[in-house]
Amino acid sequence: MKLFKLAKTFKNDESGAVTVDWVVLTAAIVGLGIAVLMSVSGSTTDLADSIGDKLDETGVMEHGTEE
Repeated sequence: MKLFKLAKTFKNDESGAVTVDWVVLTAAIVGLGIAVLMSVSGSTTDLADSIGDKLDETGVMEHGTEE
């Protein structure tokens, strides 16, 4: 009898369910952020290289250097 009551109490206990929901939600957000960063990082690097090349062509000096 006591075992069945314990099993029923365990089955109806939802005290940790909210924590599991937040862990799953946080993992999904982190995964989405990583996916966005991975898809944008290549284009960002190409754009930065292109801007640097254009600045080199126009003769813009770096800060603290003299020609």
